[in-house]
Formats: sequence, C-alpha cells, structure tokens
Amino acid sequence: MTMLTIVYAVLLYLATLIFVVGVARKIRIYAQTPAPLKIPTTPAPTTVGGVRWRMAREVVFFESLFKSSKWTWIFGWLFHVALLLVVLRHLRYFQEPVWWPVVLVQPFGLYAGFAMVAALGGLWARRWLVDRVRYISTPSDHLMLVLLLAIGLSGLAMRFVAHTDIVALKAFVLGLMRLNVQPLPADPVLLVHLGLVAVLMIIFPISKLLHAPGLFFSPTRNQVDNAREVRHISAWAAALDKKA
Repeated sequence: MTMLTIVYAVLLYLATLIFVVGVARKIRIYAQTPAPLKIPTTPAPTTVGGVRWRMAREVVFFESLFKSSKWTWIFGWLFHVALLLVVLRHLRYFQEPVWWPVVLVQPFGLYAGFAMVAALGGLWARRWLVDRVRYISTPSDHLMLVLLLAIGLSGLAMRFVAHTDIVALKAFVLGLMRLNVQPLPADPVLLVHLGLVAVLMIIFPISKLLHAPGLFFSPTRNQVDNAREVRHISAWAAALDKKA
C-alpha cells in the first residue's frame, strides 16, 4: 500500500467523521433551540397537514425562492436537482452489485454534471452582477461557489478529458467502507477531485451550506398559524411555569 493511498484513506475517514458528527451536532442544536414566538410566514397553513404540504413544496420546488427571485430560483433549483442526480450516480461506487435504480440514473447523472456547473456559474455571476447581492456577499460565499465549481469541473474532467481507472477507484471506495483499504489510482485529476470533496465535507457543518437540514427547523416554515386558537409556549418557558 502506497503512502498516497494511506494519506487519502485517512483524509476521507477524517472528513466523513467530521461531516457526520458536525451535521448531527448542528441538527441537535436546531432541535433544542426554542421558538419563543409564533412566527410563521403568512399566508401560513392552519393545520399540521398544511404545514407538511408547505414544507414539501419548499423542499421540492423552492417555493419561497420562486416568489422572491425567478432568476435565482432557476439557477438554485437547477443546481440542487443536478446535484441530486450526480450524487445518485456516484452511489455505484458504494454498491456491489449496483442497485437497478442507480443503474437507470447513470446517463442522467452524467449530463447533470454539466447542468450543475452551469447553474453554479449562474449563481456565482449573480454575486458579481447584481448590486444588492454583491454588497452582502462575503469571501466565504465566493469560496463556497469556487469549491463546488472545482468539484464539478474536476469530476467532468475525469469523464471527458483525463480518464481514471474506475474499477480501481471503486475497489478503493468499497475497501474504505469495509475497513480493507485498497490501492488508490494516482491520477492527478482524481486526487484533486477527492481532495476537494474531503474539504467540502470538513467545512460543510460550519458553512452556510448547512441550510439543507436547517430548513426543517425554521419556525417561519414549520409552525401552524393557530396563534388565535392555541397559546404558544416554548419548552423552556413551560418548564419555568412548572417551577413557579
């Protein structure tokens, strides 16, 4: 086993640990953070079923973004759908044998990579070309987009420019899952791609990209608009009332 394989195996194990623990910790914090007020964004549903339907529309169609900015919605929705297809396509490296739904998604996931890069380019251009967005953009916002673009471009390069040994790569990934590390191909583009993915996994729990699970804990979205019918008391306030 080469030193390169050992370094990347340790890096990916560490990145996975940080990603899983970091995201779980953030979700725990979100779940324990009290919502002292009834603040659903109106017009809001008045039933639990309505809230679920609203959340489903938000998750699948980005409804609030569609209402606020059509151009941002186009690029944002396209990026997330393309990213989903790309991730599903990559599941083939973690399965043996490969599940038939993953086999079916392979051609769609391949060309979704182009859509993902194009959408990221549009989102990054927005941060430069729209005055009000450029004003509130921070260096981290640009760096996140650059990182995602680099991951997408390096992935496409492996498919259409500098081919890598897919069989050896899959053996390496399956070996990581089974704690039986196999040699990693020393292709430069592959090493860059895996390194960037590891960086993304490490910084994900402390970045704005964590809005994905955070959406489900947003009181403006997940609350029922029944303030007139039911008195809202947060958990910490109810505990104080019991002690009083």
